Amino acid sequence: MIKEKLGRYLDGWIHTAFPFLFKRRIDPNLLTVVGTGVSLIAAWAFAEGALRAGAIIMLAGGFFDLVDGVVARHFGSASSFGAFLDSTLDRLVDIALLCGLIIHYGRQEDPVAQLLAAVVLASSVLTSYSKARAELLVPRLDGGFLERGERVGLLAAGGVFGVMVPALWVLAIGTTVTAGQRILAAHRALEALDAERDGRAVAEALENS
Repeated sequence: MIKEKLGRYLDGWIHTAFPFLFKRRIDPNLLTVVGTGVSLIAAWAFAEGALRAGAIIMLAGGFFDLVDGVVARHFGSASSFGAFLDSTLDRLVDIALLCGLIIHYGRQEDPVAQLLAAVVLASSVLTSYSKARAELLVPRLDGGFLERGERVGLLAAGGVFGVMVPALWVLAIGTTVTAGQRILAAHRALEALDAERDGRAVAEALENS
């Protein structure tokens, strides 16, 4: 939702707030990899129970993820592999952060929080996978209650403000709903694709009869 509403303003905001990024050419893939490394440190902090520190480090890693695409577009260095790398490493970060929380709450012997983090992990992966799989057949599949930007923001807020378990409750419900929304959207899009394909087949059969 955030990306859909504010995405078109992002490039201008980044150029205004961080002009140093555009003074000399930077490899956007390097920014992606550095951001991933920082986020993996955040996952380790989560596992060690340093939730506030982990959230702050996660936000630092998220900065690189926020600007890599803007830098790529500015220098004309956007590439198919760059998009693939960014998406793939986003999944790695999502999994690592939530695994860190699962480890932490396991050590705390808090099975409810552990289960919540596991539900968020599974639903987040399902949300991303359903989009990627559907877009092999249809041009675009967007939408949903909680996309990645909202998930990251809620996780960070939970750590910074010391309300990680309530944040996980919101995320568990929201990501499950979002996964369902994506699956329903894929169902509609693919049903329409099948109907269009069947219609063309009937038309061709009539032409050849």
